[in-house]
Amino acid sequence: MLIAIVIPAIPFLLWDVVVTGTHWNFNPEYVSGIKIINLPIEEILFFITVPFACLFTWEMIRRRRAEEKALDLKWVRIFLYLTLPAGIYFFAIGKQYTGLTLSFLFLANLLDQFLQTNLLFDKRFYFYLLLIVIFTMIFNGFLTWRPVVTYGVEYQLDFRIITIPIEDFFYGIALLFMNTSLHSYLIRKNGDINVNQ
Repeated sequence: MLIAIVIPAIPFLLWDVVVTGTHWNFNPEYVSGIKIINLPIEEILFFITVPFACLFTWEMIRRRRAEEKALDLKWVRIFLYLTLPAGIYFFAIGKQYTGLTLSFLFLANLLDQFLQTNLLFDKRFYFYLLLIVIFTMIFNGFLTWRPVVTYGVEYQLDFRIITIPIEDFFYGIALLFMNTSLHSYLIRKNGDINVNQ
């Protein structure tokens, strides 16, 4: 689990370091003031605690429900391939947060295919995604409502679901999709035979 958390965290943390102060800021009233490489310690812990909680949730789902292949959803993978050209387009017109989130969705899709975890074809994964969206609405909604995190709206579409930029959903899904693909691959590689228990 630790490997599945740390490897995807690296590019996300690099992204975070580069864009903090432009794409988003952390309200000093709500963070401790302890910083590592220009990021509040709370932000760095986000990349450990949130994936850990979500991978724990995924484990509970996969161990309690037998794998169910979804209907023919090859179109979902094809659609996710289109997120790269869309991401490049948005990045080029100055909507860099939008562009990066779409590009990272593309990378998550590519990782799922490369590792042959094929989560996109497993019905359980869509229930898991629904839970991620619900938890994003609750927790990210709180952070953006306070506001603990503020955004440079010029770098995004500025389309919000309540107080949450649409890009935050893509960001979270891309991160957790990568975590879950890598985790599933490592479970398979290490011979976990309890997948359907």
